[in-house]
Amino acid sequence: MPDIFHVSSTALETIHELDPVLATFEGDYSNSSEWTDLSPDGFAAQREFWSTTRSASLAAAADGRDGELAKRVMVDEADLRLADLDRGWTVRDLNNIASPWQYIREVFHHCPAVTHDDWNALAARLETIDQPIDSYFASLEAGVAVGEVPARRQVEIAIEQGHDTAGDESSFDAISGFFDAAVAADPALESMRDRIDTAIVNAKAEFARGTTWLSERLLPVAPENDALGRDRYVAAARVWLGADLDPVETYEWGWSEIARLREDLVVACDRVVAGGSVDEVLNLLMTDPTRAAADADEFLDLMQQRQEQALADLEGSHFDVDPRIRHVEVTAAPPGGAASPYYSAPSEDFSRPGRVWYPMEGRKSFPLYDEITTAYHEGFPGHHLQVGTQVTMGDRLSRFHRVAIWNPGSGEGWALYAERLMGELGYLDKPDYEVGLLMSQLMRACRIVIDIGCHLELPIPTSSPVASGGRWSYEVAVQMLTEVAHQTPHAARSEAVRYLGWPGQAISYKVGEQAILDLRDEWIAANGSGDLRRFHAEVLAIGSVGLDLTRSLVRATM
Repeated sequence: MPDIFHVSSTALETIHELDPVLATFEGDYSNSSEWTDLSPDGFAAQREFWSTTRSASLAAAADGRDGELAKRVMVDEADLRLADLDRGWTVRDLNNIASPWQYIREVFHHCPAVTHDDWNALAARLETIDQPIDSYFASLEAGVAVGEVPARRQVEIAIEQGHDTAGDESSFDAISGFFDAAVAADPALESMRDRIDTAIVNAKAEFARGTTWLSERLLPVAPENDALGRDRYVAAARVWLGADLDPVETYEWGWSEIARLREDLVVACDRVVAGGSVDEVLNLLMTDPTRAAADADEFLDLMQQRQEQALADLEGSHFDVDPRIRHVEVTAAPPGGAASPYYSAPSEDFSRPGRVWYPMEGRKSFPLYDEITTAYHEGFPGHHLQVGTQVTMGDRLSRFHRVAIWNPGSGEGWALYAERLMGELGYLDKPDYEVGLLMSQLMRACRIVIDIGCHLELPIPTSSPVASGGRWSYEVAVQMLTEVAHQTPHAARSEAVRYLGWPGQAISYKVGEQAILDLRDEWIAANGSGDLRRFHAEVLAIGSVGLDLTRSLVRATM
């Protein structure tokens, strides 16, 4: 009988064979010239994989705590993936931030780009980019046949992104810059320049073709209504959280958090400017050049410095940090993506570091008040510490767990907890940055009421500061984000489209953070407040699994 660690390792290799794009994102470059089959047949093969993996995991031998954990993680993940595939989302999976339309483009920025073999593989992918586009559209076409079509708003933003990708400032053009750098290091690569240039032109032309298909085929049949409905929303939320959700109870809690955080924000703003209103203080923080980086380079340098200082200070006192993840790289994101920063994990062999990506496209000012807390969220001790720690734990966690498991409930929950923790530890060392933390918390609370309210079409309470007693819509969501969460109009529109096209994901931040805070309270009640380093170690040691499993495993160590 195979043991669970063998089953896990085999499963990782198999899913990487089925999904070469996922393999590249996870740092496996063995098939980095190939594409994932995004057609209905491709997803049927993935469903068969998860069903077989579930059965093999249940039957596998599992010795000790580590073996039992490996088995439970594999079975839980299989259950979540099967539920996700069975809810039929693959035939309508199109949004502005995290759908195949973005992954097909973004995968190139995670490919190795140094050796001749690297560039051969990258060129082959550019030359065959019609394959994932056509297979993806086959799934969307299958959705059209059964009336499962992404909402019009998502199709419109995808068309905009397609025009950008096919245009003069395409993210594909950045590949030319990578190639120039590679040639500078190895002049022999110059012989490939014509092939690379031609392949980039081909990729842009294919995105233009795909954009035309979206405009002419999908847009005319896309429904106006953005709402998913209660049952489907609850099913989606379970995938994102790894736990069941009472959406109405969570919706009401979100409103209470908004009320609390708005009061706290008034107090914090008074510490920046005595007697100043929230709007006055935020305008100062956003426009005062003495509170901002001078340009993009200085901004990225400051964010890098914050990462390095936090790592130097907190390793060994509040966190145990493996030497292999004592560096996180801060870099500019490729153009054409979403407006928010994001993190990418180190590769399994650590040849590719963990990275925090900052969108620089169109930015002319770089205020810092809300960026300091974001740096701790995306980098250390947020995503980088949790994800990086998980990758390092080859002596305890199964290979699939280390490389492929990431649940937003505990993942985004930990990152939001990291923001709060850094405030508690004094790293938000100006009143400006305390305002930034509260703004972050307030936005996540707004996400809860917007995401649940819009998809369940719930009434807005009469106590709401916007649309009192009314009904949810995209326009009300934007109003909430601009007037209550104090987002810029551009950011608010991007965020609102994201929630409507990615149901259930946006609530994972604050719901997950609250689960970790509740666990910390339980830990302190059992062990006292002097041993939070061990609490953090126990949470990090299990990686980013679902919230139900997180609670169970941490409680077992109290």
